[in-house]
Amino acid sequence: MTVRLHWFLPTGGDGRTLVDRHAYGSNIGRETRGLRTPDIEYLAQIAKAAEQLGFEAVLTPTGTWCEDAWLTTVALAQHTERLKFLVAFRPGLLSPTLAAQMAATYQRLTRGRLLLNVVTGGDSSEQRRFGDHLDHDRRYERTDEFLSVVRGVWRGEPYDFHGAHYQVDGGLTSLPPDPVPEVFFGGSSQAAGPVAARHADVYLTWGEPPAQVKAKIDWIRSLAEREGRTVRFGIRLHTISRDSSADAWATANRLLDDLDADTIAAAQAALGRSESVGQRRMLELHGGSRDQLEIYPNLWAGVGLVRGGAGTALVGSHAEVADRIEEYHALGVEHFVLSGYPHLEEAYWFGEGVIPELGARGLLSADTASRTTGREAPLLAAQGR
Repeated sequence: MTVRLHWFLPTGGDGRTLVDRHAYGSNIGRETRGLRTPDIEYLAQIAKAAEQLGFEAVLTPTGTWCEDAWLTTVALAQHTERLKFLVAFRPGLLSPTLAAQMAATYQRLTRGRLLLNVVTGGDSSEQRRFGDHLDHDRRYERTDEFLSVVRGVWRGEPYDFHGAHYQVDGGLTSLPPDPVPEVFFGGSSQAAGPVAARHADVYLTWGEPPAQVKAKIDWIRSLAEREGRTVRFGIRLHTISRDSSADAWATANRLLDDLDADTIAAAQAALGRSESVGQRRMLELHGGSRDQLEIYPNLWAGVGLVRGGAGTALVGSHAEVADRIEEYHALGVEHFVLSGYPHLEEAYWFGEGVIPELGARGLLSADTASRTTGREAPLLAAQGR
């Protein structure tokens, strides 16, 4: 099992601070310091950098605060050649038969570059913006049925399904996707586990300390075994990797300096209302306090003070960050979905610093390793790195 690396597309906006990232949705049409709007030109820069640096895919988020993932990524596919797109979407907001058809079309248009990230949704207020009023556990019940229909329709022959949420007669995608997209799925609640065991190809967790990640892996693996299935594992983390550990931590502290007490308090109050068990676990890592944010060697919880979802970052020298990746990999984590602020520059820091380190340790596939050697760094060289 090799390490498979993925980057992130900030379709809600990007910037040099943790706060600016949130400004896009509420400040359209106004100047915001350091904000980079998610236009196609900027996102194409990130996608091309990720492809050049050796990342396999890029994750695109879903929600009312960002651009639509399907439309954005199929446009970016025209700017790249090999890069895959891990498209996040919410089951229940469209027909499962239509979703199966969209995935099949996407695979043909991009020559097989689609991966799917199923986001059931842990925030009722966000779901209601889409007109969805199911509670947390019933959303997972619906996701279970949704994925059953999608996989059934992909068989290429009429498929019937009669459940509590979907009634499908003769569901069909006349040309099934080739290859069938891998399904990434996350969720820390008791309602999420059985759905992951039945449907996920890759179970994705946020970046908790290794002991907690191992417990999750053991939990999902045991549930999958009862279903007669094998599930692979991935982790979602931010990164701050530099030539020295001191430089990396200085960058983390600069990000922290941009956060005032009122901003943190407002963000923590909003995040505390989430129904997501995974989000609660992220909040518990720091308790809303700036103190002792290094919760495990090189694992920093500062991002989670103001950001929902993935709230931890790997911080350190390139070798130290590689050490932590190797440690998670030893637990069974194969896919690493990474990001950093700003996403363009941090892709280069990681790609030029950590990826060669992982290659030297024999953790990368031969193809990835061959594409990450002997390459110049046009962006950071121009910036005087």
